[in-house]
Amino acid sequence: MIEHYLRPKSINEALELLSTPGAIPLAGGTFVNSPEFSKANRHLAEYTSLSVVDLQELGLNQIRKQGNNLEIEACVTLQQLCENRHSPEDLKRSIKQEAPLNIRNAATVAGTLIACDGRSSFATAMLALDAKLVIQPGELELHLGNILPLRNSLAKGKLITKIIIPLNAHLKFEYVARSPSDRPIVCTAVAQWTSGRTRLALGGYGAAPLLAMDGTTDDDIQSAARNGYHESGDEWASAEYRADVAAVLAKRCLSI
Repeated sequence: MIEHYLRPKSINEALELLSTPGAIPLAGGTFVNSPEFSKANRHLAEYTSLSVVDLQELGLNQIRKQGNNLEIEACVTLQQLCENRHSPEDLKRSIKQEAPLNIRNAATVAGTLIACDGRSSFATAMLALDAKLVIQPGELELHLGNILPLRNSLAKGKLITKIIIPLNAHLKFEYVARSPSDRPIVCTAVAQWTSGRTRLALGGYGAAPLLAMDGTTDDDIQSAARNGYHESGDEWASAEYRADVAAVLAKRCLSI
């Protein structure tokens, strides 16, 4: 049960509050106030009371282009990022697929990544872009792919302040869903650099999106997509269906 509401004025104060037992960060509030919160945070059940640490006074809501990178502060909303002129067009498509407008106006970039499941189109696109998260204390830069499996253990006493994505990578995003506004059953995101580096991320099932390939365009991206979905069956689709569709979508991302 949430019993305490705390509103720090500085990052140092926020870090101190977040280091106390049962403290959780609050940004857009779309996840903390959802039924999924308790399911995803069973490790908090040991605490008789929880404290929310509201981050809105910290001013972490700016987007800046720095050379070939886009620096996105943690409390930027999905809609802010979607409307920013520097955001890649297919990243905007993934954001629109992530949630309806009212949610996008509240949900923050960092909160969405930390709370995501495997059907998150936004997290899939960010994984393909090899997004880096800047974490306090210590200005640690960690790749999203390394953080996703460790989200619960990483959170205590730490705070994401910034997400960095490359602007010199070409991103393409494709998906299949039950309806145009539904969350994907299968989605693929491919980022390509002029060096030939190619990253394929897959979404649509499981606890988090997965990286299926980080190599060159000479690699067989369709085989990588199929292999990534070989154990992906659930109530929404069979593994065979996902593998076949993913191979088609991955190839489409390369040909566009």
